Amino acid sequence: MLPEPFDKALVLTGPTGSGKTALAMELAKRYGAEIICMDSMTLYRGMDIGTAKPSIEERRQVRHHLLDVLDPWQSSSVAWWLQQAAVCCKEIESRGNRVLFVGGTALYLKTLLYGLFEGPPADESIRQELIREATEAGAKVLHKRLAAVDPASAQRLHENDLRRVIRALEVHRLTGKPISSWQQQWPTKHPTQNDERRTTNQIYYLDIPRSELYTRIDRRVHDMIAQGLIEEVQALLSLPYPLGKEARQALGYKEVLEHFEGRFNREETIRRIQTRSRQFAKRQLTWFRNMPECRPVTSLTDPFV
Repeated sequence: MLPEPFDKALVLTGPTGSGKTALAMELAKRYGAEIICMDSMTLYRGMDIGTAKPSIEERRQVRHHLLDVLDPWQSSSVAWWLQQAAVCCKEIESRGNRVLFVGGTALYLKTLLYGLFEGPPADESIRQELIREATEAGAKVLHKRLAAVDPASAQRLHENDLRRVIRALEVHRLTGKPISSWQQQWPTKHPTQNDERRTTNQIYYLDIPRSELYTRIDRRVHDMIAQGLIEEVQALLSLPYPLGKEARQALGYKEVLEHFEGRFNREETIRRIQTRSRQFAKRQLTWFRNMPECRPVTSLTDPFV
């Protein structure tokens, strides 16, 4: 069950490329809902093709919130998103409409469900020290150190998820406690048939066969290139301010930026986006399957509330 003010909302999540947008449009029309985007990258203006944003026509049909609300040089946080989502939720319900959260950012969903971890504020000197170390010695060194002080977080985080690895090490250094111990309010057990939360019929994730998902992802990357992803990134680079760290690390954009740096040719860039997208989808599915509140669905024919 989602806490207030989100307790009446529906949630549709799932891995990248699984077809969330199309299903969300049908659900929104069925329930008279407005959509709150639960995606950390669709927040940014000008990042359209690589984030597979809803089309202009889809936005005309169903009202969307937290879409195109930041410039790509700005930073965002899960705390900021949660605050904005709460405001949107109250406004939507005041109009007599249903709230439908749609997106694949698992951390946003986790925060909706269990609240926000109030850890110590960022320490820029520690972060810069760890970034330098990662640059000089490699991300694997930091991940190995995290495994020694916080095995639970190390198991959950990929070694290339440098931002979160650094945050976990930072929290440990500042508090003397692993970040996983601060987050113990987040459930870690697998769902069971008797788990009461599975009966809430409120949070769904698209779960399609892995081979079909990977085929869809590979095809979608080719489509994005054909639609002008490379040109879109070039346009972002011509903006008056440099891209922020979030935008530069976004799936697809990071690889095209490396292509512009001469590190990979066009064909290699396409393959790298496909590979990273499949890896990301696999991690997303692991998150959703380990959240007892999430119910798998395959299409609109599945039972929704």
